[in-house]
Amino acid sequence: MSLPEIVLSERLSLELLTPDLAADIMSGRRRPSWHADFPRQDDRDGVSMYRPGDPWGTRLITRGGTTLGTIGFFGPPDPDDEVPEAEVGYGLVEEARGWGFATEALRALLVETDKAGVRIRASVEPGNTASLRILAKCGFTELRGSDEDGHLVMARPLPRP
Repeated sequence: MSLPEIVLSERLSLELLTPDLAADIMSGRRRPSWHADFPRQDDRDGVSMYRPGDPWGTRLITRGGTTLGTIGFFGPPDPDDEVPEAEVGYGLVEEARGWGFATEALRALLVETDKAGVRIRASVEPGNTASLRILAKCGFTELRGSDEDGHLVMARPLPRP
């Protein structure tokens, strides 16, 4: 179960982190291609789980040469599950919100996870209506209750062949 290093959508590029990118995000070194508000704390939190070469890790969300946020998984799917499943997380700098970029990025990744036969879940704060709308637009229909932090756990069923 692997994913491509770069996933493209109509407006975005989702590039898997390299060791140098991860180190720059964690250390606070800036790159000219990053939005002035990138990385956010959530981006650094996601990158803290970085494992070199893991296609299920964090990816940069880039539009027109400017990095606006991150999207990725909290680890690879468990191959021992009846249906392999992974958890996704995403976030954008505030200026990039409301333009459909998070929905587009998530949809692009879901095309690849569908090919790999992996079901995707997400945990979201109950009051985060924007994220709940994104998940709904992307087919997350299964509500599994809440996790230990009180986040709603949503899952997207795999499409039928």
